[in-house]
Amino acid sequence: MLVVFHPELHPIFEVIGYSVGFAVYRRGRKQHGDFLADERRWMVTAAAAVGALVGSRVLGLLEQMPQTGWQWINLLKPGGKTIVGGLLGGWIAVELVKWFAGTTKRTGDLFALPLCVGIAIGRIGCFLAGMADDTYGRATTLVWGVDFGDGVRRHPTQIYEVGFLVGLGWLLWSYHARPHRNGRVFRLFMAAYLGWRLAIDFLKPQPLIGGMNAIQWACLAGLIALGFGELSRKQEALRV
Repeated sequence: MLVVFHPELHPIFEVIGYSVGFAVYRRGRKQHGDFLADERRWMVTAAAAVGALVGSRVLGLLEQMPQTGWQWINLLKPGGKTIVGGLLGGWIAVELVKWFAGTTKRTGDLFALPLCVGIAIGRIGCFLAGMADDTYGRATTLVWGVDFGDGVRRHPTQIYEVGFLVGLGWLLWSYHARPHRNGRVFRLFMAAYLGWRLAIDFLKPQPLIGGMNAIQWACLAGLIALGFGELSRKQEALRV
Protein backbone atom coordinates (compact mmCIF):
# COMPACT_ATOMS: atom_id res chain seq x y z
CA MET A 1 0.00 0.00 0.00
CA LEU A 2 1.44 3.37 -1.04
CA VAL A 3 0.20 6.46 0.77
CA VAL A 4 1.04 10.11 0.10
CA PHE A 5 2.54 11.50 3.29
CA HIS A 6 2.64 15.06 4.58
CA PRO A 7 4.95 15.51 7.63
CA GLU A 8 3.53 18.99 8.22
CA LEU A 9 0.22 17.36 9.24
CA HIS A 10 1.82 15.75 12.29
CA PRO A 11 1.74 18.84 14.58
CA ILE A 12 -1.74 19.68 13.33
CA PHE A 13 -3.05 16.30 14.46
CA GLU A 14 -1.21 16.72 17.77
CA VAL A 15 -3.09 19.96 18.40
CA ILE A 16 -6.37 18.34 17.38
CA GLY A 17 -5.62 15.44 19.73
CA TYR A 18 -4.94 17.79 22.66
CA SER A 19 -8.09 19.80 21.92
CA VAL A 20 -10.44 16.85 21.55
CA GLY A 21 -8.90 15.10 24.56
CA PHE A 22 -9.46 18.21 26.70
CA ALA A 23 -13.06 18.43 25.49
CA VAL A 24 -13.62 14.79 26.47
CA TYR A 25 -12.07 15.50 29.87
CA ARG A 26 -14.39 18.46 30.50
CA ARG A 27 -17.39 16.38 29.50
CA GLY A 28 -16.33 13.62 31.87
CA ARG A 29 -15.86 16.10 34.71
CA LYS A 30 -19.41 17.36 34.24
CA GLN A 31 -20.80 13.81 34.19
CA HIS A 32 -18.81 12.28 37.04
CA GLY A 33 -17.95 15.29 39.19
CA ASP A 34 -14.59 16.74 40.18
CA PHE A 35 -11.97 14.93 42.23
CA LEU A 36 -10.37 17.85 44.12
CA ALA A 37 -11.00 21.41 45.19
CA ASP A 38 -10.04 24.02 42.61
CA GLU A 39 -6.66 24.97 44.10
CA ARG A 40 -5.49 21.36 44.41
CA ARG A 41 -6.96 20.38 41.05
CA TRP A 42 -4.85 22.97 39.25
CA MET A 43 -1.80 22.03 41.32
CA VAL A 44 -2.18 18.40 40.28
CA THR A 45 -2.89 19.35 36.66
CA ALA A 46 0.20 21.57 36.52
CA ALA A 47 2.33 18.79 38.00
CA ALA A 48 1.01 16.36 35.39
CA ALA A 49 1.82 18.78 32.55
CA VAL A 50 5.36 19.52 33.74
CA GLY A 51 6.08 15.88 34.56
CA ALA A 52 4.77 14.77 31.19
CA LEU A 53 6.96 17.29 29.36
CA VAL A 54 10.11 16.31 31.23
CA GLY A 55 9.41 12.57 31.11
CA SER A 56 8.61 12.63 27.41
CA ARG A 57 11.84 14.46 26.62
CA VAL A 58 14.13 12.40 28.86
CA LEU A 59 12.84 9.05 27.64
CA GLY A 60 13.03 10.28 24.05
CA LEU A 61 16.71 11.05 24.50
CA LEU A 62 17.31 7.72 26.22
CA GLU A 63 15.66 6.02 23.26
CA GLN A 64 18.12 7.71 20.88
CA MET A 65 21.15 7.30 23.14
CA PRO A 66 22.45 4.05 21.55
CA GLN A 67 22.86 6.01 18.30
CA THR A 68 23.60 9.58 19.40
CA GLY A 69 24.99 9.28 22.93
CA TRP A 70 23.81 11.42 25.84
CA GLN A 71 24.16 15.18 25.89
CA TRP A 72 22.24 17.32 28.39
CA ILE A 73 21.98 20.14 25.86
CA ASN A 74 19.70 17.92 23.77
CA LEU A 75 16.97 18.41 26.39
CA LEU A 76 16.53 21.93 25.02
CA LYS A 77 16.36 20.90 21.37
CA PRO A 78 13.08 20.11 19.56
CA GLY A 79 12.01 16.57 18.73
CA GLY A 80 12.69 13.30 20.51
CA LYS A 81 9.50 13.05 22.58
CA THR A 82 7.70 9.88 23.63
CA ILE A 83 4.15 9.20 24.79
CA VAL A 84 5.28 6.58 27.30
CA GLY A 85 7.73 9.04 28.84
CA GLY A 86 4.98 11.64 29.07
CA LEU A 87 2.60 9.25 30.80
CA LEU A 88 5.17 7.98 33.28
CA GLY A 89 6.60 11.45 33.95
CA GLY A 90 3.15 12.92 34.53
CA TRP A 91 2.15 10.03 36.77
CA ILE A 92 5.29 10.32 38.91
CA ALA A 93 4.97 14.11 39.20
CA VAL A 94 1.32 13.90 40.28
CA GLU A 95 2.05 11.26 42.92
CA LEU A 96 4.91 13.35 44.31
CA VAL A 97 2.78 16.50 44.50
CA LYS A 98 -0.08 14.61 46.15
CA TRP A 99 2.35 13.12 48.67
CA PHE A 100 3.76 16.55 49.58
CA ALA A 101 0.24 18.01 49.78
CA GLY A 102 -1.06 15.13 51.89
CA THR A 103 -3.73 14.25 49.31
CA THR A 104 -4.82 10.63 49.19
CA LYS A 105 -7.64 10.93 46.65
CA ARG A 106 -7.17 9.08 43.36
CA THR A 107 -7.09 11.70 40.63
CA GLY A 108 -6.54 9.92 37.32
CA ASP A 109 -9.84 8.34 36.30
CA LEU A 110 -11.11 11.38 34.41
CA PHE A 111 -7.94 11.42 32.29
CA ALA A 112 -8.08 7.82 31.03
CA LEU A 113 -10.62 8.25 28.22
CA PRO A 114 -9.25 11.65 27.07
CA LEU A 115 -5.80 10.09 26.84
CA CYS A 116 -7.13 7.28 24.66
CA VAL A 117 -8.82 9.79 22.35
CA GLY A 118 -5.92 12.24 22.22
CA ILE A 119 -3.22 9.64 21.62
CA ALA A 120 -5.30 7.93 18.91
CA ILE A 121 -5.75 11.20 17.01
CA GLY A 122 -2.06 12.01 17.41
CA ARG A 123 -1.11 8.59 16.00
CA ILE A 124 -2.98 9.43 12.79
CA GLY A 125 -0.61 12.37 12.47
CA CYS A 126 2.35 10.05 13.11
CA PHE A 127 1.14 7.80 10.29
CA LEU A 128 0.68 10.69 7.86
CA ALA A 129 4.20 11.95 8.64
CA GLY A 130 5.70 8.92 6.88
CA MET A 131 9.45 8.41 7.22
CA ALA A 132 9.82 11.74 9.02
CA ASP A 133 8.35 10.04 12.10
CA ASP A 134 10.07 7.11 13.81
CA THR A 135 6.90 5.26 14.79
CA TYR A 136 6.60 3.02 11.70
CA GLY A 137 7.19 -0.71 11.95
CA ARG A 138 9.63 -3.24 10.55
CA ALA A 139 9.44 -4.58 7.01
CA THR A 140 6.62 -7.03 6.34
CA THR A 141 5.20 -9.09 3.48
CA LEU A 142 1.63 -8.79 4.80
CA VAL A 143 -0.87 -7.38 2.32
CA TRP A 144 -1.61 -4.35 4.52
CA GLY A 145 2.05 -3.36 4.71
CA VAL A 146 2.60 0.33 3.94
CA ASP A 147 5.38 1.93 1.90
CA PHE A 148 6.23 5.01 3.96
CA GLY A 149 8.38 6.43 1.19
CA ASP A 150 11.54 4.34 1.18
CA GLY A 151 10.25 1.56 -1.11
CA VAL A 152 9.84 -0.93 1.79
CA ARG A 153 6.45 -2.23 2.94
CA ARG A 154 6.27 -1.93 6.71
CA HIS A 155 3.89 -2.65 9.57
CA PRO A 156 1.63 0.41 10.01
CA THR A 157 2.11 0.27 13.79
CA GLN A 158 0.52 3.70 14.18
CA ILE A 159 -2.75 2.37 12.74
CA TYR A 160 -2.49 -0.73 14.93
CA GLU A 161 -2.30 1.62 17.91
CA VAL A 162 -5.30 3.65 16.80
CA GLY A 163 -7.35 0.45 16.67
CA PHE A 164 -6.06 -0.64 20.07
CA LEU A 165 -6.90 2.73 21.66
CA VAL A 166 -10.40 2.79 20.18
CA GLY A 167 -11.09 -0.62 21.71
CA LEU A 168 -9.46 0.31 25.02
CA GLY A 169 -11.38 3.58 25.18
CA TRP A 170 -14.68 1.78 24.68
CA LEU A 171 -13.84 -0.75 27.41
CA LEU A 172 -12.79 1.97 29.87
CA TRP A 173 -15.89 4.04 29.10
CA SER A 174 -18.08 0.99 29.78
CA TYR A 175 -16.18 0.20 32.98
CA HIS A 176 -16.35 3.81 34.20
CA ALA A 177 -20.15 3.76 33.85
CA ARG A 178 -20.35 0.95 36.43
CA PRO A 179 -19.56 1.17 40.16
CA HIS A 180 -15.81 0.85 40.71
CA ARG A 181 -13.06 1.84 43.10
CA ASN A 182 -11.74 5.35 42.61
CA GLY A 183 -8.51 5.34 40.60
CA ARG A 184 -9.18 1.97 39.05
CA VAL A 185 -9.94 3.29 35.55
CA PHE A 186 -6.63 5.16 35.27
CA ARG A 187 -4.62 2.19 36.53
CA LEU A 188 -6.33 -0.05 33.99
CA PHE A 189 -5.49 2.44 31.23
CA MET A 190 -1.83 2.61 32.28
CA ALA A 191 -1.49 -1.16 32.56
CA ALA A 192 -3.14 -1.74 29.18
CA TYR A 193 -1.20 0.96 27.33
CA LEU A 194 2.19 0.07 28.84
CA GLY A 195 1.55 -3.61 28.10
CA TRP A 196 0.59 -2.72 24.53
CA ARG A 197 3.71 -0.65 23.96
CA LEU A 198 5.91 -3.32 25.50
CA ALA A 199 4.54 -5.78 22.93
CA ILE A 200 4.09 -3.63 19.80
CA ASP A 201 7.55 -2.06 19.98
CA PHE A 202 9.05 -5.43 19.08
CA LEU A 203 7.73 -4.62 15.57
CA LYS A 204 9.64 -1.32 15.41
CA PRO A 205 13.19 -0.94 14.03
CA GLN A 206 14.63 0.94 17.00
CA PRO A 207 18.02 0.65 18.76
CA LEU A 208 17.96 -2.02 21.45
CA ILE A 209 19.46 -2.26 24.91
CA GLY A 210 19.52 -5.83 26.20
CA GLY A 211 16.98 -7.02 23.63
CA MET A 212 14.46 -4.19 24.14
CA ASN A 213 14.39 -0.48 23.37
CA ALA A 214 14.37 2.20 26.08
CA ILE A 215 10.61 2.66 25.79
CA GLN A 216 10.01 -1.05 26.42
CA TRP A 217 12.24 -0.99 29.51
CA ALA A 218 10.30 2.03 30.77
CA CYS A 219 7.01 0.19 30.12
CA LEU A 220 8.28 -2.82 32.06
CA ALA A 221 9.29 -0.59 34.98
CA GLY A 222 5.87 1.08 34.92
CA LEU A 223 4.05 -2.27 34.90
CA ILE A 224 6.14 -3.48 37.85
CA ALA A 225 5.30 -0.28 39.76
CA LEU A 226 1.60 -0.76 39.00
CA GLY A 227 1.82 -4.36 40.20
CA PHE A 228 3.45 -3.37 43.49
CA GLY A 229 0.87 -0.62 43.94
CA GLU A 230 -1.97 -3.08 43.44
CA LEU A 231 -0.47 -5.51 45.96
CA SER A 232 -0.07 -2.67 48.47
CA ARG A 233 -3.72 -1.65 48.08
CA LYS A 234 -4.88 -5.23 48.58
CA GLN A 235 -2.81 -5.54 51.75
CA GLU A 236 -4.26 -2.28 53.08
CA ALA A 237 -7.79 -3.53 52.35
CA LEU A 238 -7.09 -6.76 54.24
CA ARG A 239 -5.84 -4.84 57.28
CA VAL A 240 -8.99 -2.75 57.29
